[in-house]
Amino acid sequence: MTKMSQIDQFLSATPIAMAGASRNPRKFGFVAFKELTDKGLVLLPVNPNATEIYNKKSFRSVSELPEGIDSLIIMTPRNETAGVVVEAKAKGIRNIWIQQMSDTPEAIAAAAGEGINLITGECIMMYHRPTGLHKFHRALKKLFGRLPK
Repeated sequence: MTKMSQIDQFLSATPIAMAGASRNPRKFGFVAFKELTDKGLVLLPVNPNATEIYNKKSFRSVSELPEGIDSLIIMTPRNETAGVVVEAKAKGIRNIWIQQMSDTPEAIAAAAGEGINLITGECIMMYHRPTGLHKFHRALKKLFGRLPK
């Protein structure tokens, strides 16, 4: 189970890369990237089909990210997630957040060990300055004792 200290560690390592950032404003990968950026989180988009997302230079793969990136949010289709985890570990990224609906048993197994701070089963939108529906969901989780401690 994820602990709040893991989330704090993840969010403190900036900039944060986001694999699965989208150019399509109707996709969660765009909505999340835009909202988190607008709330002050420094994000680097990763998308093999984009050169720029929301006025930020996009990287074609995790391996093309600059050195020194310690945190990665993964919002890719499930069939791509394990490969992104393997690529992140090879790049030396130690904080990996697999967004809900992107996680698979294979991806979680790929992230195991080697000092990886792995966060799964949580929505990043509920932990970085949540507003609206995400703030409400966070309050519900807290009310029912399901918010990480």
